[in-house]
This record gives sequence, C-alpha cells and structure tokens, in this order.
Amino acid sequence: MSAGVLGLPEILAAIVVLSLNAYVLTGGADFGGGVWDLLARGPRRGAQRALIASQIGPIWEANHVWLILVVVLLFTAFPAAFAALGIVLHIPLSLMLIGIVLRGAAFVFRSYGARDDAMQQRWGRVFAMASVITPILLGIVVGSVASGAAGAAADRLATTRDASFAAVYLAPWLSPFPLAMGALALAMFAFLAAVYLALATDDGALREDFRRRALGAAAAMFVAAFGGLGVAHMTVPHVSGALIGRGSVAFQAATAVAAIVALWAVWTRRRRTARIAAALQVSLILWGWVLVQYPFVLPPTLTIRAAAAPRATLELLLGALGVGALILFPSLAYLFRTFAAAKQ
Repeated sequence: MSAGVLGLPEILAAIVVLSLNAYVLTGGADFGGGVWDLLARGPRRGAQRALIASQIGPIWEANHVWLILVVVLLFTAFPAAFAALGIVLHIPLSLMLIGIVLRGAAFVFRSYGARDDAMQQRWGRVFAMASVITPILLGIVVGSVASGAAGAAADRLATTRDASFAAVYLAPWLSPFPLAMGALALAMFAFLAAVYLALATDDGALREDFRRRALGAAAAMFVAAFGGLGVAHMTVPHVSGALIGRGSVAFQAATAVAAIVALWAVWTRRRRTARIAAALQVSLILWGWVLVQYPFVLPPTLTIRAAAAPRATLELLLGALGVGALILFPSLAYLFRTFAAAKQ
C-alpha cells in the first residue's frame, strides 16, 4: 500500500479524533459549565447555577463514553503510542483523571447530599475548581503531543539510561506551548458552555447573562489562540510553521470564517446559529492539531502505521465499532430525547 493511500490505521486514527471531538463538544461544554458555576455573580447567580446543573445533570456521565472510547481505541489500535503516553505523561493524565472523578463526585454530593449552605458551598467549590483544572490538563496533554515533546521524551527514555526524571516526566508538559494549549482548551470549553446555556433557557435575563459570558469567552479564546501561536513561533517553530504554512491556508480560513460567524451570531442573538458555528469553530481548532502532526500519532518519530496493531486486530476492532455503534447512537439519541422532553 502506498504512503498516500488511507488504510485501516488511518481510519481508526480518524475515529479516535472524531471520538475526542465528540467529547470536546459534549463533555467539554460540561466542564465549561463548571467554569461559569465558579464565576456566577450578581442577583441571578443562584438561577445561573440552577440552569447549569439542570443541563449537566441528566447526561454528564454519558458524555464520558467518548473519552472511554478514545482510551480503548488507543490501547487496542495503537498500543505503542498508548504505552508511551501512559509513561511519559502519566502525571498530567493521572491528575486529569482525578479531576474528572472529583468533579463528578462533587456534583453528585452537592445535588443529593446534605442541603445546608456550608456543605453546598464546599462541594460547589470542589466541582468548580475541578471543572477549571481538568480542561487545562487536557489541553496540556494535547500541546505536549503536538509539539513533539512527549514523543521526544519517550524516545529519550527508550535510548538513554541516564535520562533524568525532570527531562522525561516534567519537561514535556511543563513548558510554554503545552501550558498555552491548556489555556486555550479552558477558553474553548467556557465559550461552548456559554453558547449552549444561552440557548437552553427561555428566561431573557439568563440568556443575556450567558450571551455576555460567551462574548467574554470568545475574546479569551482569541487571545489564547494567537498567544499560543506566538508561543509556538518562539518555542516550537515547526508547529507554527505547519499551522500557517501554505498547505493549511484553506483550513485556517475555514476556522476563521466559523469564528466570525459564531461571534456575529452571539452578538446578534441568533442562538441556534451561534451553537452550530461555535461547535464548528472548536472542532476545526481540534482538527488543526491533526493537521500539524499527520502522519504521526506521536511526533517526531512514531507514525500512525508504525504504532498500529496487527491488521487482524484492526479488522476485529473496526467490526466491533460497527456493532457497538448500532447500540451506542440509538441509546444516546433516546437519552437526549427523554431528558429534553422532561424539561418541557
């Protein structure tokens, strides 16, 4: 098979990214809701938090199915990449897992535990802080992979016996570009949540609250995106070169158009258009990461095909995904339809 032909490894890699995309648009917005829970202010702060809880409550656990799918696909289809990431980035990944668990537990305890104000505030703070920290860690992991730092650390660990702990386990993610991507992820999730929440309520005052928050988050996302590009230019120029190179002009133009449409729709109160455009903008930013590192699953050396499991495993996995999709998608559709009807 020639290098330019897409095969099973590339198809499964695309499914991994699609699953991560679905998680960002659903679970990511839930994390963004936690950000606005933390920043709830004014006379309607109680109503703001109630709206956030009503939107997260029925489906937040179901949204994690996409993250679980990402992990399972990486482990099964690309075991070499899974092993390298699990070793080199075990600290941010473990912290991210702790954040997800703390956030979920705090949300449940706040919703169904003791009703006194002190207990509610305590669990509310845990929920909100975990909702802020976890997206930052997710962005840091993506930035570490995209920059090639995680892959380089994995290569160093495999070839050098005297590699230091800091060089292998800290430097790949505690560096400017991954941290900038953490800030961008947080801004994106907050933006998605504000846009979604503005559409989820019929209360005009609450709609305006979240519309203003969406505009603020859009500004923060603009600053984080261009700040991240500047950081990339200074620290990982091969990433910035790929992002603004001739081959990616059309892609970046599409991202810019989606961003302009989203901002215009939020500004003019076209809430449904804003939701579609915001989701498209965030999705294009995520796929920009794919554009930067293709055909590598873990740059600078581990390609998609080099990391792929044997063909028999990939064929069985693709078949299992097809059967699972027949169960997953109708189940999710039924879940969303059920709770949407219950809110009416």
